[in-house]
Amino acid sequence: MSDIHELLDQVKGLAVSNERVIVGIAGPPASGKSTFVAQLADQLDGAVVVPMDGFHLDNVILERRGLLPRKGSPETFDASAYAHLLQRIKRGDDTIYAPLFDRKADLSRASAIEIPPETKVILAEGNYLLLDQAPWQQLQPLFDLTVSLCVPEEILQQRLLQRWLDHGLTEEAALARAELNDLPNARLVINKSIHADCLINNY
Repeated sequence: MSDIHELLDQVKGLAVSNERVIVGIAGPPASGKSTFVAQLADQLDGAVVVPMDGFHLDNVILERRGLLPRKGSPETFDASAYAHLLQRIKRGDDTIYAPLFDRKADLSRASAIEIPPETKVILAEGNYLLLDQAPWQQLQPLFDLTVSLCVPEEILQQRLLQRWLDHGLTEEAALARAELNDLPNARLVINKSIHADCLINNY
């Protein structure tokens, strides 16, 4: 297991020798990715966070496909578009704009993240970055370093339940939301992802 200080040293070391470094940070739902990545970015001057969540399929498409109740599962993202963006970012020869998922509006906002050519470190973040199945496997060769956040399932369940309670759901509805969608997604990430370069306990 690594800690955030060891990870920072690795990223800074890569940034010295590489024109641009892309760090892939993965973990199951409620593993604390967003908070962890924000802490990491604060200590890496000029780093830009590019989350996978900006590539959620729109609710209209999900509803048409019968996938709205499964929003957040692998099939509800445009993984190939995210891979294409990371390929452009890897080249780094011009300013690039990336989408950002707006949780309050429950939709993606286009061109909400600006990545200038001088950006040295990109922090890619999302549940399925290391998932060992198509089409997610096309992401992995684009990362210079991979990180997996590890959290026991019982803690994930507690966090997920609290998340939906905080969104105003009843305890029964919150538990159903966690059991029917979030926890199956978490188990998929835990059991079907490739081994990361760095494993970090985040609980």
